[in-house]
Amino acid sequence: MASTSQGTSQGTSQGRAQVRRQEPSGWAGWVVFAGTMLILVGIFQVIQGLVAVFDDGFYLVRPSGLVVNVNYTTWGWTHVLIGIVGVLAGLGLLAGNIVARVVGVIVAMVSAVVNMAFVAAYPVWSLMLIALDVIVIYAIIAHGRELKD
Repeated sequence: MASTSQGTSQGTSQGRAQVRRQEPSGWAGWVVFAGTMLILVGIFQVIQGLVAVFDDGFYLVRPSGLVVNVNYTTWGWTHVLIGIVGVLAGLGLLAGNIVARVVGVIVAMVSAVVNMAFVAAYPVWSLMLIALDVIVIYAIIAHGRELKD
């Protein structure tokens, strides 16, 4: 009889341990934050891209003064593409999709590099987006599995 109750208590404690591992910690908020910020950064990228496509006189320097010497239309479509993929990855991240975590990190890295090359054209905006990209990368990598089902 003692062995039966002992086996039952061990099974119950193991069940509780599994439940504890499945409960999201307080860091799950970081993943929601990362997904929301990725959507926001994606929207910012689309805005920046559309401005570059439709009003290249808005920026501080001519295309020849940029790190990569291409016209603003090319930069604009690059930003729009990054923005669209970023918004989709952010939505997937909020849904707990593992592929969206990988894509989110890649998009944030590409966004940071592209904005570093674009910093001469619009310094404050580019530096703000780089800082947001770093925060998104941290939140996804350090706490990404918190929302996983």
